[in-house]
Amino acid sequence: MTPEKRPELRLLSPPAEQESVSSSSVRSFQPALTERGALTARLALTQRDDSELVALVQAGESSAFEVLYRRHSPYVMALAVRVQGNPGDVEDIVHDAFLKVHHKLHDLRAGNSFRPWLASVVVSLVRSRLRRRRMLGLLGLSTSEPIDLDALAAPDAGPEVRAQLAQVYRVLDTVSVEEKICWTLRFVEGRKLEEVAQLAGCSLATSKRRIAAVQQKIVFAELVRSIEDPSPTEGIPSKNGGAQ
Repeated sequence: MTPEKRPELRLLSPPAEQESVSSSSVRSFQPALTERGALTARLALTQRDDSELVALVQAGESSAFEVLYRRHSPYVMALAVRVQGNPGDVEDIVHDAFLKVHHKLHDLRAGNSFRPWLASVVVSLVRSRLRRRRMLGLLGLSTSEPIDLDALAAPDAGPEVRAQLAQVYRVLDTVSVEEKICWTLRFVEGRKLEEVAQLAGCSLATSKRRIAAVQQKIVFAELVRSIEDPSPTEGIPSKNGGAQ
């Protein structure tokens, strides 16, 4: 009896079109996976503190600087508006400030001091702009910018407070740029005297002297105003919650 011959088995390769469909499906998911990974990475960066972000930027991670910009640009923009008294060229000032700190970020040793350092750069740029505009005004090439009370006063500030705030900034326009900056940092920003000196780039004694000079003029202006209009006054609530 001859043994039964078994049929030969052949391994069938998958159809070509099936392989192509499978590859295209994987490729179609790649952009979504990449985008999701990038989003996760950005979210992770937002959880890091300034010192960690500065270290990452110094190591070449450009996306970390974007997080620093988004975190601190509203603060320095408001700072520039309050020191100037109006929002003129504020976006350009903030843009230039971030460019400067980016170019010199390798010199920053303590990453947690990024915000004060950035603020000092903004104050320096505002100082230059105020000086330039005053010089142009003396030459008759520029007019003084109006005080923007909407940008300066707290949302719930009444007419009396807004009038007092306008008077204060009119006085500030009559003093030197350096005196204006020191007084604004002290009484509008609510900074400590040591911080005022650091941001203004002067000694503690000089900052005190500049603040006192402006304060005398403001007190005198208020005295004149109270004689002309004896209605009671109230403190000035600024945008950052402080009051004078």
